[in-house]
Amino acid sequence: MARPAFKSVDAYIAAQPESAQPALERVRAILRKALPGAEETISYGIPTYKRRGTYVVYFAGFKEHYSLYPVTEPIATAFKGDLAPYRVSTGTLRFAYSDPVPVKLIQEVVKVLAAAAARRADARAGGRKPARKKTANKKRRSR
Repeated sequence: MARPAFKSVDAYIAAQPESAQPALERVRAILRKALPGAEETISYGIPTYKRRGTYVVYFAGFKEHYSLYPVTEPIATAFKGDLAPYRVSTGTLRFAYSDPVPVKLIQEVVKVLAAAAARRADARAGGRKPARKKTANKKRRSR
């Protein structure tokens, strides 16, 4: 079954179960306040916030929880104690609708994500690619 293609964050939230909508609206308000001037759009079928053409954060609603993306290794490490009550998996931070929305935690996570997005945008604007690991393999010349 194909996912519906949402045209806006309003449409996305309106399509979620009524019981989930207040938490999703609260998360949206937190993200808007934490990212003034950010572009609010839909990417990969979920609400996305971008600055300077670079994604900062995504969120999505599910049956019993909502999630923030991406939870990078620096975030998982920096907020390890604060994230303990929540489910963290590869790139995802999950919050149960039954729990209060952790405003301060979301604000702090978004601050770290915004800084990382700014570095990516700066690198792109400067014509540089982010540093990559060097490999030992060298291309062989044809003779």
